[in-house]
Amino acid sequence: MTAATSVAAQGAVQAPAPAGRRTSKRVLPGFGLTLGYTLFYLSIIVLIPLSALLFKTFSLTWEQFWTAISAPRVVASYRLTFGASFIAALVNLFFGLLIAWVLVRYKFPGKKIVDALVDLPFALPTAVAGISLTALLAGNGWVGQYLEPLGIQLAFKPAGIVIALIFIGLPFVVRTVQPVLEDAEKELEEAATCLGATRWQTFTKVILPSITPALLTGFAMAFARAVGEYGSVIFIAGNMPMVSEITPLIIIGKLEQYDYAGATAVAVVMLVISFILLLVINALQAWQRRHAGAPA
Repeated sequence: MTAATSVAAQGAVQAPAPAGRRTSKRVLPGFGLTLGYTLFYLSIIVLIPLSALLFKTFSLTWEQFWTAISAPRVVASYRLTFGASFIAALVNLFFGLLIAWVLVRYKFPGKKIVDALVDLPFALPTAVAGISLTALLAGNGWVGQYLEPLGIQLAFKPAGIVIALIFIGLPFVVRTVQPVLEDAEKELEEAATCLGATRWQTFTKVILPSITPALLTGFAMAFARAVGEYGSVIFIAGNMPMVSEITPLIIIGKLEQYDYAGATAVAVVMLVISFILLLVINALQAWQRRHAGAPA
């Protein structure tokens, strides 16, 4: 190809399109159809049911709404639900990090089995988990029969609720922290050790800052999962009003009494809190991505 031909070819490529012809700059073909289908599907599955929930709540006056969500029994369920969820998420924050650390940094017989067991709460029906925990921790259970003579009663108490929420929330922390530990740069740890840092200093100054976003994300996800849990808690809670009654059970009770407006009012409170938790989780995940992409 001669120089003149090359220049002519470049001019043809860079030549602007005719005025009457519009060039498409979309990267994905069929973007308009895909976006329309996505919005339609999202509306059918999520937005319309949530809108119905809000519209049913709007049938109440403000005084009726406030009475429904601030009754002493409902407030006690808020306190138990969010308090137990927070305690369970804190426990999972520590032990989830410990399990993820062992799975990443150590080799031992049966490691793959332990790794698979971490996902068991995901696959196990929540009702089965609740029945199993009750059979273990009840006064005549395998574990409870030895604890009850010592004055330790776990089943049908708030402590049993915390144990059930720990069980269902543990995988969220482990599976969030584990890939971050696997991708951690061990050269930084070796450099810290060569500079005279102790193991604790290496962990707190090098490792912990890099996994903190993942830890917070796992904590928020475990907390959000525990707030809405029903199946595994209902069997071990005892469901005693003002003592061991969770908020989802309050909603179920109002529905059984045909108090649909009161049930939706309490559900709206849970919906708002869940939406706030979702925003927090998304913010933490964005922070984690920025932290992972930041130069060392």
